[in-house]
Amino acid sequence: MTEAEKLDAGLEYDFWDAEVDGRKLHALEWCQKLNTIPMQNTEQRETVVRKLFGSAGANPTVLPVFNCDNGSNIHVGENFLANYNVTILDIAPVHIGDYVMIGPNTLVTTVNHPLSPMGRRKHLGVAKTVIIGNDVWIGGNVTVLPGVTIGNNVVVAAGAVITKDVPDNCVVGGVPAKVIRAIENDINE
Repeated sequence: MTEAEKLDAGLEYDFWDAEVDGRKLHALEWCQKLNTIPMQNTEQRETVVRKLFGSAGANPTVLPVFNCDNGSNIHVGENFLANYNVTILDIAPVHIGDYVMIGPNTLVTTVNHPLSPMGRRKHLGVAKTVIIGNDVWIGGNVTVLPGVTIGNNVVVAAGAVITKDVPDNCVVGGVPAKVIRAIENDINE
């Protein structure tokens, strides 16, 4: 298998491989364009977001400075908001539902590395999909780790580190994040 095929299969891969590294060129180009467009040019910003992301529902808003690893692995629903200084390391897919707000300085990452120093010297990575449900509010300075699923109607407290799946209808916080309390889902759809 090539390193890119290993990556796509969820296996350890060499992140310095030319084909794997080449996937970042798309992201670098479009992130640079997006980050230079004034906030008042909402139509132009949305056009660039749609070229950068794999898919986006109505009204995607991405504030500067935004960075990602690939871009085409990011799929967001309607009324998505990424506040200032959000980074999504989407070497694997990131699926984000409708009405999701991501606070400033937040990191969503799909890539991990070995605990073994020899594995790290070999530039090994392993990527796992992240899924974020509908009606999620992620506070500022949050870290979402690889392979995590966040349910619907979730509030993630500022500074939390999400290390494992989060159920629907709750507030989570802390390092590592834990459920703090249940919340009502008042959407009648």
